[in-house]
Amino acid sequence: MKPRTIVRILRDQYLAKGLRQTYWNASAFAAEVGCLFRAEHTVFGRHVMRDLARYVFRTVRPIEGETSERARAAAGWLLRAQQASPDDGVSLGYFPCSRDGIAWKPSYPETTGYIITSLLSYAERFRDDAVRSAALRMAHWEVGIQMASGAAQGGPLCPPEKQAAAAFNTGMVLDGWCSAYAETKDPALLTAARRAADFLVDDIGANGYFRTNGPFVSAGEIKTYTCLCAWALYRFGAITGEERYVQAALRSVEAALRQQQPNGWFAHNCLARSDAPLTHTMGYTLQGVLEVGISARRADFISAVRRSVDAIIVRVQQGGYLPGTFYSDWEPAGFSSCLTGSAQIAVVCYRLHQKTGIEGYRRAADRLLNYLKAVQSLQSPLPAINGAMPGSFPLLGEYMRAGYPNWATKYFLDALLLQHCS
Repeated sequence: MKPRTIVRILRDQYLAKGLRQTYWNASAFAAEVGCLFRAEHTVFGRHVMRDLARYVFRTVRPIEGETSERARAAAGWLLRAQQASPDDGVSLGYFPCSRDGIAWKPSYPETTGYIITSLLSYAERFRDDAVRSAALRMAHWEVGIQMASGAAQGGPLCPPEKQAAAAFNTGMVLDGWCSAYAETKDPALLTAARRAADFLVDDIGANGYFRTNGPFVSAGEIKTYTCLCAWALYRFGAITGEERYVQAALRSVEAALRQQQPNGWFAHNCLARSDAPLTHTMGYTLQGVLEVGISARRADFISAVRRSVDAIIVRVQQGGYLPGTFYSDWEPAGFSSCLTGSAQIAVVCYRLHQKTGIEGYRRAADRLLNYLKAVQSLQSPLPAINGAMPGSFPLLGEYMRAGYPNWATKYFLDALLLQHCS
């Protein structure tokens, strides 16, 4: 990393936030690190320290092959995350050093939604009826907690009186219902999906952007990455044959593309920090634009995705490491990798290769994914982390620090399934 980039990151992360915010951030980090030294976290603490050493000394060795084995492990972890919840949703993730003392978090409606799609794809590929059954239980659980408006709530599961609607979360649950309905033709799933799709269509403003972002992201601006909802809307329109859903999806993507800069970078494209978005939210945007572009045969959508991806893949290191955030000039904006984002970029690259036949996209996807394989644990003495993908590399990095969010493993599984068939 260039010295001027290091200075820029340090200035933005520590000096620009003010003393109060810097103090609270440092206090939270110190509390989580301190937790690692408690007797009950000795094994996990050693794992984190080994992980940090691998990062500092760059000793991660990419793994070629083992795709099926690692896909089975990832799917198995997602099922354990479902079993860790008192309902049929999937736990938000495993965070052993959480300050509330609860390692397995409550079910997360948003990500449970799109995990359904991943697990059904896995079940079909590997003929696994247990995984199929688990995914369908997730879909019916989502029906039972759908809000009266048709929306899905933001954040982890909470009592109805505390729920707040979020368009993005609704789109992710709609995606799962589309997949589950295609599998079962269950009318209850179609009814729930229609209510969600209607909520989303009504939520799009005159400018083409979704308005209901919910309380868990920064307020006061559009969120470009919500265009991933367009893919779910397009899928629902294809299922029902109703053009209004398809047209709403196209409007959403066209609005997102108005935020793309000439160099491929998207503005207003992060949960909280739009000047330096995560590769995670970049991945959401790129997947939404690409999949609608492929379905609608919109060459302009696909070209827009290629413009961004071409800028990203040249920044993937030879071994497969990708910084987790980027400034608008494509300089890294942080010191750690957002592994969810790396998996998502790999998914987009595999899909571009399938669409265009350009080998460079497949090679980039393989580099990213083979690096992620090396970060996945398979034989840890901690069963709760085997098969999972961490939020960051190193584990003490900026994104979902010291934990395993379920969506990181979901996108890792998606990429493995694409590599498996490539």
